[in-house]
Amino acid sequence: MIESEAKSKIAQLSEQIRQHDQNYYVLAAPVISDLEYDRLMRELLELEMQFPQLAFVDSPTKRLGDKPLDGLLQVTHRVPMLSIDNTYTEQELRDFFERTEKLLLGEKIEWVVELKVDGVAASIRYENGLLVQAVTRGNGEVGDDITHNIRTLRGLPQRLMGDDVPSVLEVRGEVYMNNSDLVAINEERVRKGESEFKNTRNVTAGSIRLLDSKICAQRKLRFLCHGIGFCDGIRELTHMGFLERVRSLGIPATPGVQVFDDKECLIQHCNAIVENLHELDFEVDGIVIKVNSLEQRETLGTTSKSPRWVIAYKIEKYEAVTKLLEIKTQIGKTGTVTPVAELEPVQLAGTTVSRASLHNAEEIERKDIRVGDWVVVEKAGKIIPHIVRVERHRRETELPSYQFPTKCPECDSELIKDSQGVYIRCVSKQCPAQWRQRLRYFATRDCMDIEGLGDKLVNQLVDQELVSNFGDLYALDLAKLMTLERMGKKSAENLLVGIEQSKNRGLSRVLNAITIRHVGQRVAQILARRFGTMESLMAADLETISSTNEIGPIIAKSVFDFMHSSEGIELIEQLKNAGVSLETADEDKVDSAGPLAGKTLVVTGSLSKYSRDEIERLIERLGGRASSSISKKTDFLVAGEAAGSKLEKAKSLGVPILTEDEFVQKFVG
Repeated sequence: MIESEAKSKIAQLSEQIRQHDQNYYVLAAPVISDLEYDRLMRELLELEMQFPQLAFVDSPTKRLGDKPLDGLLQVTHRVPMLSIDNTYTEQELRDFFERTEKLLLGEKIEWVVELKVDGVAASIRYENGLLVQAVTRGNGEVGDDITHNIRTLRGLPQRLMGDDVPSVLEVRGEVYMNNSDLVAINEERVRKGESEFKNTRNVTAGSIRLLDSKICAQRKLRFLCHGIGFCDGIRELTHMGFLERVRSLGIPATPGVQVFDDKECLIQHCNAIVENLHELDFEVDGIVIKVNSLEQRETLGTTSKSPRWVIAYKIEKYEAVTKLLEIKTQIGKTGTVTPVAELEPVQLAGTTVSRASLHNAEEIERKDIRVGDWVVVEKAGKIIPHIVRVERHRRETELPSYQFPTKCPECDSELIKDSQGVYIRCVSKQCPAQWRQRLRYFATRDCMDIEGLGDKLVNQLVDQELVSNFGDLYALDLAKLMTLERMGKKSAENLLVGIEQSKNRGLSRVLNAITIRHVGQRVAQILARRFGTMESLMAADLETISSTNEIGPIIAKSVFDFMHSSEGIELIEQLKNAGVSLETADEDKVDSAGPLAGKTLVVTGSLSKYSRDEIERLIERLGGRASSSISKKTDFLVAGEAAGSKLEKAKSLGVPILTEDEFVQKFVG
């Protein structure tokens, strides 16, 4: 091949490989196999060896590593990489909001929420589109030059995409490793007789500082941008705009970033992130909340250690390694089939853990979880433990892949996967497992509150076909109950009293109890207050339901479809014939001109007259808002026995404090 042909071919192969790197590492949408990718890389490498004068300075072959360095150089950051303040509670998060709002003199603030990836912080500098330097955070002022290793990260461009590139672009972010890549690396290390790596962060921290970049190249490290350093040519005014800009240049940015102007919605979103950590293939040790406006950040400035415009909401996580003994399935009240891991008991966060959620069939397949495996189980916050990854290198024999059932283990009906989701369901209306779960939920405190109707009794009622619908529940009598095992006359009479009392719980409780998809306690309360009666809700069209404040289109369609389905109509008719109240109860009615209108109250300690749920519903009925945290904006703290830190904080902030009796006398009468 002559030099001109080689030059053209090298340019063509380089561009192809860069695009495939972008597809695989950034877009997560590869279009060729690993084998085909390796063939392109080998072809490019051979051409560059034959014509070294034609190799580009940013050639993809540089990602394979270069000659080892003698040592790492120390580099001073042009813009210091300051640490971030941490918080572990919702109250501390609200305190951060309050401090920030005070400093900005009441300006409207947009808050950005993003994942705090558990890796190694780094700053990467581009000049005229070319990657020229990468530095660890170090002490915030000075870090190690790791450019030789950063060049091996295939998901990070050595040359920025597009024509309109900044003259200088310095991005800050996290170098990290996927859990699935750690599994594969440990398998290979054990095969070679080497010790396995314990976790992704440790191997990342060690790899990024290696003098031999060829070893680092084998570790499959990745990078996600989450911040900005010194730049020249960046005109974006917000953090979200900056992230969109760097993505357009080919740099991967932290995924799933969202903007909020409502702080309570933001906190709910943070809690949802924690509940869904199992979906991520990389480790997260917190959630970062930032001010979106770059101008407001300038106004807020920094302390000696940290920026005032950002905080990390840290997640307490605990891990242990144990053996997976069995995978069982549970049928939920809407037919969802949930796999559950039965584990060899292990101590985790001070408790013995013997079960963990596997969530769905796709998670089992993605993580290659098999019965008999040693697994890393994690507990984060208050969520149910889940499996992070398999210690695949510890498999002593080939284990069969788990086969998700195709038929309901309870009623033998065909299982069907959601058309636009990951869940597999039993859709049989006669499935006893679903009915047991629905009946259990119907009787819980936040629903119809039927004391005595526990799991064992529900199982008997369903298994003996005494209760196959809600109408049957209200048709129970003493004679039927006395046929049940270990059922005494007094217990049966008490249960019948509880069933009778449940008829007067009101519309909100009924809507929560009858298992409408996407309808929980809060949504049920909103619908009850808006429509007043079940009849009005059934008569409402989809547009009217959707126009209800806080009710989105998905929830509205679910409610509308249920109200017009044969199942929903029949169920509501059963309750109506049984004498169940289908109108809004007094406890759910809101007096917009009530004595607590526009006021925020916090309840703490043990009360004698009310349960926590009861007094919070009463506060809302009187026009107020029941909050869980104290701030200067709190109007009253209602303090019961053994009130703790909230009481002390209320005193320090000058918040008026009421006993339970004083609250009743002042507002209830």
